[in-house]
Amino acid sequence: MTWGAVSGSRVPANRNLGENNHLEQASMNYFVTGATGFIGKRLVAKLLGRPGSIVHILVRTGELPRLPELHAYWGGDESRVIPIVGDLTQPGLGVAKADLRKLQGKIEHFFHLAAIYDLKASADDQQSANVDGTRNTVRLAEAIDARHFHLVSSIASAGLYEGLFREDMFEEAENLDNPYFRTKHESEGIVRKECKVPWRIFRPAIVVGDSRSGEMDKIDGPYYFFKLIQKMRRILPSWMPTIGIEGGRINVVPVDFVVAALDHIAHLEGRDGQCFHLTDPAPMRVGDLLNTFARAAHAPEMGLRVNAALLGFIPGSVRQAMFALTPVRRVRKAVMKDLGLPDDILDFVNYPTRFDCRETQRALQGTGIAVPPLDSYAWRLWDYWERHLDPDLFIDRSLRGQVTGKVVLVSGGASGIGKATLRKMAAAGAIAVTIDRDAQTLESTRSEFAADGLRLITHVVDLADPEQCAAFVKNLTDEHGGVDILVNNAGRSIRRGIENSFDRFHDFERTMELNYFGALRLTMGLLPAMIARRKGHVINISSIGVLTNAPRFSAYVASKAAMDAWARCAASEFADRGIEFTTINMPLVKTPMIAPTRLYDQVPTLSPEEAADLVVEAIIHQPVRIATRLGVFGALLHSLTPKLAQITMNTAFRMFPDSRAAAHKEQEPAQQSADQVAFSQIMRGIHF
Repeated sequence: MTWGAVSGSRVPANRNLGENNHLEQASMNYFVTGATGFIGKRLVAKLLGRPGSIVHILVRTGELPRLPELHAYWGGDESRVIPIVGDLTQPGLGVAKADLRKLQGKIEHFFHLAAIYDLKASADDQQSANVDGTRNTVRLAEAIDARHFHLVSSIASAGLYEGLFREDMFEEAENLDNPYFRTKHESEGIVRKECKVPWRIFRPAIVVGDSRSGEMDKIDGPYYFFKLIQKMRRILPSWMPTIGIEGGRINVVPVDFVVAALDHIAHLEGRDGQCFHLTDPAPMRVGDLLNTFARAAHAPEMGLRVNAALLGFIPGSVRQAMFALTPVRRVRKAVMKDLGLPDDILDFVNYPTRFDCRETQRALQGTGIAVPPLDSYAWRLWDYWERHLDPDLFIDRSLRGQVTGKVVLVSGGASGIGKATLRKMAAAGAIAVTIDRDAQTLESTRSEFAADGLRLITHVVDLADPEQCAAFVKNLTDEHGGVDILVNNAGRSIRRGIENSFDRFHDFERTMELNYFGALRLTMGLLPAMIARRKGHVINISSIGVLTNAPRFSAYVASKAAMDAWARCAASEFADRGIEFTTINMPLVKTPMIAPTRLYDQVPTLSPEEAADLVVEAIIHQPVRIATRLGVFGALLHSLTPKLAQITMNTAFRMFPDSRAAAHKEQEPAQQSADQVAFSQIMRGIHF
């Protein structure tokens, strides 16, 4: 669990309290370490709410530029917040002697919040900040004769204690192997055993955002699961139950409760030498907590939950051996990275400790300070996270951010999808390159781009010719070092039923020669440079027909299916080389390729620009496949109920005729029947 840490370097001693001796004028003086952190800055604001109070804050040199912003947050009165430059890791916090003299005997309450609250931090860093830093802080509090010392610790100081951990328990902590747990426990021990100033210890639970505004400053605790919840919301409707996990009780409290409770208890008389759990007296189990956030996000809830405790029945040696296997380890790492979860987060799902907080409740009795129900403010936390902390917000998802200065090769760019795609690439700052066998159309396209202020590099190449393809690859590699993104778009389509193809075997050969072997030659030629750079992206423009097994397109679909299968194999081989493969199962697009089929003039199709948008999506998000819902449904239908799928496609096959050229007829029907119109609307984008 993470909060900010305060550390830094010492600066010259002339950096002191200022000309006026504010200490003499204040009715209450405070010293706060970690004042710029998530909890600390709110505590400072709370303390400033007490009339006449002055707060001295430990800051690093690098934090000084932040002070104007913090003063604005605290209300703008710089005379009441006095920076003391120092370093948590230095003896006496590295505070200058002049500052020590001015602080001597004046501080009523010394709050120590500065620490590393991060399960992912190194053991050495945590030892230095949490243990050594606490000892240095205690020595400073003693040196200036502070009247009260308040340590803001953590429930982590209990370790992974099995059962109920009371506020008067300390030595009973167990399972402290984790460096974070161990250093939080040791820092408490320093205060308990070494501090000569009357002390109080506060153990907050996992601190989340403000229950009133949702404000939070980092991804922490339950926030790690927000990306998973968001992904589920995008995939499934909110009413659909899902399978999830169950585990121990996770204690979560909002930061405003922690600050209010800390402020109140610190000022009570007769509470020295006590420890207070700033926890929820009725914590939720993991499954209930995640479902609360799922409801807040309008995402599907976990209707069936598998208890993580079941893993306890698996011998530790077996689990260790299983996760030592390279495939298992890599898959686990990839899944955790995709979901934004720390590698060890699942170790804490079955959290075994519950925390008694009766002393805290007694101290807060009658104040109205209490932990609000999570479901009353979960929506605020979710809303703030999605607007301010979602990691996707900090990723450049623009096309320009992905292709500026990069070499993007789109084959078959003289017209149609290729031309529309290249226009988007060139406009976004890419080095746009294309090949086509039609020199005249290619030159016309280049001139059109130039007239619009766009640069397009063109080469006349017939991909069906191995020598031309090899020469082009060599030229491109010599001139640009290869390509960053390859879009295999060039293709040939033949719409002819098999019955009309018995004497046209060459249709299958020439379609395969371009759509499969041509694309393969180009890809294989450019892959070595991608391998050397350990980076590249190959996008194959396939067809929805591969998913729906479109009749009348057996030559075309077979050639595209071959490239799809090759790409799947290649993706498995190069998954660790930084090379991505994306297949776009493109629906029917109104391009010159389908112009000979007059029937398509009357059916709904995508425009080349809409098709190019799918290529842009592929470049930005790098998915394995892009397909329409209808295409995915068709593939699912063929997998689950192949006979039903065949009947459906056969109905379409008999409903729509071959072209007049394919069927050797004089003309095609001038007008579609009602059945044809209805079917083409329902099956928009499918080849028939």
